[in-house]
Amino acid sequence: MTVLCVRFQPPPMHEAALPGLLGLLEEFTPVVEALPPDGALADLRGAERYFGRDAVELASVIRVRALARYGVDCLIGAGPGPMLARMALRDARPGRTRAVPGDPAAVAEFLAERPVVALPGTGTATARTLAEYGLDTLGRVAAAPLSTLQRLVGAKAGRELHEKANGVDRGRVVPHAVSRSLAAERPFDRDELDPDRHRGALLSAAEDLGARLRAVGKVCRTLTLTARYADRSATVRGRTLAEPTAHSAALTAAAYGMYEALGLQRARVRALALRAEGLTSAEQASHQLTFDPVDEKARRIEEVADRARARFGPRAVIPGTLAA
Repeated sequence: MTVLCVRFQPPPMHEAALPGLLGLLEEFTPVVEALPPDGALADLRGAERYFGRDAVELASVIRVRALARYGVDCLIGAGPGPMLARMALRDARPGRTRAVPGDPAAVAEFLAERPVVALPGTGTATARTLAEYGLDTLGRVAAAPLSTLQRLVGAKAGRELHEKANGVDRGRVVPHAVSRSLAAERPFDRDELDPDRHRGALLSAAEDLGARLRAVGKVCRTLTLTARYADRSATVRGRTLAEPTAHSAALTAAAYGMYEALGLQRARVRALALRAEGLTSAEQASHQLTFDPVDEKARRIEEVADRARARFGPRAVIPGTLAA
């Protein structure tokens, strides 16, 4: 095991200082890649030799220091590569690192009974296609002929899927990688049941993302919603936008659509997060003209609000529903 995937868990309504927490990881290795808003990958190959401890032992030290310095607990997954470390993180619990040993037999056992969607980068559409042919677990995908997978999902995707299902992890930790996404998370004071408060949190996060995207001259192609629940489980949904945008109204509409699709009924939600992905330059993006005076007015108001926020602070202008 050489790679850790760490997710920090700040207390509700307390914003964790991710740069400081990343600095904590960099005390052990310079090969640290941020996973905003609350996580990171760390390659410990050199650290294991230098400190004379394995990755699980170093993870325990990291957890203790994060608690002592920042009052922040963390979940940690460990594996021989980034993919397996990310997957191990899903099984991690506070105070206990979930580790996947590096030998092929242990990796195969870890992957065998997991659903196809558990594999990073594999979406529900691909999983549904494979399930129609009885390939509903990674063990069955690993045992399937490469040619069969390539006929079902395409040559390149089939090869990557076959390799990953067999535990071949070609990913690497990229230190100080340029972020291709922006995220905004809204935790609740207590586990929240009220759909109106859920929608208010999504509105706040979408407004935040839109303002930040416009400030750096970017637009996003995809929006992802993550709902974290009281039992520490989470649901993730993504949506490709009709066109790349940084328009807060469009981001809010997409967020509301994904939230409604979750069909939450009496779910105790601990936090909601939005992530804008597929960032590109706003100058290179096209915008479909609608000749809608309401849309044009909203965009002009948005420009004025951005100037006010730049001068007087991020809360100088907020939607009326969030002012209460």
